[in-house]
Amino acid sequence: MKNKPILYVKNGCPWCVSAISYFGEQGLEVDLKDVSNSHVAMDRMVTISGQTKVPTFVYEDFVVADFSVEEFVEELNQRPDVKVELSLVSNADEF
Repeated sequence: MKNKPILYVKNGCPWCVSAISYFGEQGLEVDLKDVSNSHVAMDRMVTISGQTKVPTFVYEDFVVADFSVEEFVEELNQRPDVKVELSLVSNADEF
């Protein structure tokens, strides 16, 4: 893995809680950035993803914004290279 993936979240966001849980279950360590109390993190997320909704996952050129876990897995399935780099090959296929 080149860099640790970033997961942008907001306090009280149920989709964020699900995403954090999913990545924990998969053993994938992510760098959590709470945009609800950091203008810097929010600005960075908007620059990268072009929008303000969370959760937003960023790993290299793979960006998934405003997703449910199922939507994330669908996007991940389109990028087998990222699945391998993040070691999500077998677990992600279970969804």
